[in-house]
Amino acid sequence: MSDSIKHECGIAFIRLLKPLAYYQKKYGTWMYGIQRLYLLMEKQHNRGQDGAGIATLKLNPSYGRPYIDRARSDSKSPIRDVFDEINYKIRNSENFDSPDNASENVRYAGELLMGHLRYATHGKTTIENVHPVMRFNNWKARNLVLAGNFNLTNVDEIFNRLVDEGQHPRDLSDTVTVLEKIGHFLDTEYDRMHNQYMEDGIANGKEIARLIEDNLDVVGILRRATGHFDGGYTIEGMIGNGDAFILRDPNGIRPAFYYADDEVIVATSERPVIQTAFKVNVEDVREIAPGNALIIKKDGTYSEEMIRRPEKRSSCSFERIYFSRGTDKSIYEERKTLGYQLIPNILKAIDYDLENTVLSYIPNTAETAFYGMLKGIDEYLVREKYNKIANSSAALSNSELWDIIKYKPRVEKIAVKDVKLRTFITEDSSRNDMVEHVYDVTYGVVRQGDNLVIIDDSIVRGTTLKTSILKMLDRLNPKKIVVVSSAPQIRYPDCYGIDMTRMTEFCAFRAAIELLHEAGEWHIISDVYKKCVEQQNLPKDKIVNHVKKIYERFTDEQISKKIAEMLRPEDMNAEVELVFQTIEGVHNACPGNTGDWYFSGNYPTPGGNRTVNRAFINYYEKRDVRPY
Repeated sequence: MSDSIKHECGIAFIRLLKPLAYYQKKYGTWMYGIQRLYLLMEKQHNRGQDGAGIATLKLNPSYGRPYIDRARSDSKSPIRDVFDEINYKIRNSENFDSPDNASENVRYAGELLMGHLRYATHGKTTIENVHPVMRFNNWKARNLVLAGNFNLTNVDEIFNRLVDEGQHPRDLSDTVTVLEKIGHFLDTEYDRMHNQYMEDGIANGKEIARLIEDNLDVVGILRRATGHFDGGYTIEGMIGNGDAFILRDPNGIRPAFYYADDEVIVATSERPVIQTAFKVNVEDVREIAPGNALIIKKDGTYSEEMIRRPEKRSSCSFERIYFSRGTDKSIYEERKTLGYQLIPNILKAIDYDLENTVLSYIPNTAETAFYGMLKGIDEYLVREKYNKIANSSAALSNSELWDIIKYKPRVEKIAVKDVKLRTFITEDSSRNDMVEHVYDVTYGVVRQGDNLVIIDDSIVRGTTLKTSILKMLDRLNPKKIVVVSSAPQIRYPDCYGIDMTRMTEFCAFRAAIELLHEAGEWHIISDVYKKCVEQQNLPKDKIVNHVKKIYERFTDEQISKKIAEMLRPEDMNAEVELVFQTIEGVHNACPGNTGDWYFSGNYPTPGGNRTVNRAFINYYEKRDVRPY
């Protein structure tokens, strides 16, 4: 997308079901699990730029030996650095060559492996905030390792509950809060089981610990711990006894998939990475249902269990439009459909003049939607050719017939992104003066007076359009530039993972505010502010999204026109028009991912409505802070 926004974090989990010697014999290395974890993380590299981390756990450690290992990095190449560290420590171990000795003595030679790719949506980006996070204890079944792709809207509420229970949390972040919340109920379940075994007459502490490790109620712990969670989340966890889980929120906002056979159990944020890393078919990879958790027990048995009652499915549509890798079969087709559906509005914008129109896309994430757009153009031209031939009043000559048949749309590679330059200018104080040169253009393919249609996957702030892309395209001397967004207008904050929380970040919001001022209806802005303030102390399930009233006065077309006016640089010559996808179009193209709150304002959890109203209050009061 021309305006980059923060991605989603990514998870990876592997449970080896065989001894390390098995993988040595079959695959030539006992490091099979580590190598697969590396693949899973690299294939999801798009989901993490601020840090990466892994943790491993040994199932049967000797007393006095470490059995949980962790490596993390917040460098510019975190995945490489993490695995370089692991590889160095493994290969410099005395027991490296023996899988049996490695299982006992070599660090990271565990049967459970967890990976995480961090894309910080808020908070600090220091190493302390990189997942996995850990909670240590001398009793194995009290140890907890967590990583996740999540944002909770009610961290303050959960934090206060921990305080009321007598805890003294060391941090206000949702990561620490989730860790301590699950850890608290892990502790209470451990204590309950310990007391029960004591009452049953088992006095040997070592035997009690073993019984607890074998019979720990992970499902019950997760049900009690997540009862008040409000947000989107996929959380992976390992408990020191060898149990593990991958937990998904009840609305299915954040994604999670898994695969299991007699050698491994694996889970990730994206389906195709499992297909690639383990060479399995799409039907072999299952989605964890909303509200469920994949529970993997110490003995290697697994099951999918309901933790929270499923709510209306609201899986994030941005996962399909932009975040997830386009190699997934369904996502690829959905992105093509998003482009295909825009053809009527594109043709209208260029007055059906394809002969004098060049079609292209902004690299690289919009390429698949571009293919869908071309499919629609091709189908339109087939109909037009047929009508010309069928409805001709006279017999066509061979040359006339050939001229009709050979006509194709003009497709060109227009914009080329200079990645090295972009890296350089982000570190330079003169960024605004340099940003125009982030992209190069292909000269000579656009004739003076042509239309130029460029498809992008979404338009968020519009900053890069205004400061770079439109100026760059104007150098080609087109008559009109039509910027097509395969996503609808982004109007509302996201509070479930994406870094979109301030109202002024959205060009659609700025356009609506400008239209209200032009219409002399500025009182609507103050009325919305008053209603948002009045609701602050209501229970969150009573709060409604009053910010919708900002947009009610205008049609989508009016707002699109105003956005184009505001983003068009004053010194450019070409006319500019924006064409946006509709919300109905997203639902049609992505029927399994209908979460659209950033487009529609229809939040799937009560905390979402509270967040959008707080965001508007911050805007009105000119406070540059997050609303949650």
